[in-house]
Amino acid sequence: MLSTESKETVLSAHPVSDTVRRTVEEQLQALEHQHDVTVLFACESGSRGWGFASPDSDYDVRFVYVHKLPWYLSVERQRDVIEVPISDELDVSGWELRKALQLMRASNPVLLEWLRSPIVYREEAQWVDRLRNMSAMYFSPVRAYHHYLSMARNTVRNHLNGETVRYKKYFYALRPLLCARWVREHGTVPPMRFAELATALLTDEALLDELNALLAKKMRAGESATSAPWKGLHAFIEQELADALTFAPAHAGEKLPATVANVYLQNAVLHFSGLNDDNQ
Repeated sequence: MLSTESKETVLSAHPVSDTVRRTVEEQLQALEHQHDVTVLFACESGSRGWGFASPDSDYDVRFVYVHKLPWYLSVERQRDVIEVPISDELDVSGWELRKALQLMRASNPVLLEWLRSPIVYREEAQWVDRLRNMSAMYFSPVRAYHHYLSMARNTVRNHLNGETVRYKKYFYALRPLLCARWVREHGTVPPMRFAELATALLTDEALLDELNALLAKKMRAGESATSAPWKGLHAFIEQELADALTFAPAHAGEKLPATVANVYLQNAVLHFSGLNDDNQ
């Protein structure tokens, strides 16, 4: 169902049925048993999380997990991701907690988006609240800006210059461009939901009308659906990219110390190994 949240001017939809939620939970439980890990957090990433999925979009399930203490005491480096072959529209993969914390300290925008997804399948609430707080502390506007600008520029160059354009490629350019503008204007982590982002930043009624018309088509069409270029959106994307390229953010500087992340990792490993009940 297409909808707008209260006071939002942009359509959104986050369709996940109860059946899919049960399937995801069964998959997570199976992975926990198979790998002897605990899933701290699992969410929907990609178009269903952003709010503009097509009916045939995959379910992009992403999670963070923690091993028991012996895994961390091995001399040899061990695999720090879990990936499951795509089946039945489920694309499931996760990052080990230490890897996730390393990426968080580097202000990895993907992980920050996971932690702000509107679709959460599993959450160890107290632990994930601490992760979200840390992610804001380690957030680097400069690194985020370069990430989103690169995404938008590559999409425009590779996918928006033909006689026909896939609907979803417009949003693969619009979303990072608006994220970059959010970082430019607010200096904080951008919202994951596209509708929230666009509502906060766009005011031109003609542009919003064209955007909502494309959203309505995209959310009813297949992933590969195309059309002739949408002139208003095309012009906006070109101008927004030009504006973004003229902005030169300051140098990112050094990473913040890992002290807080180290304490979190130690607490979590001990707690989920059953060796310490203190999660503070």
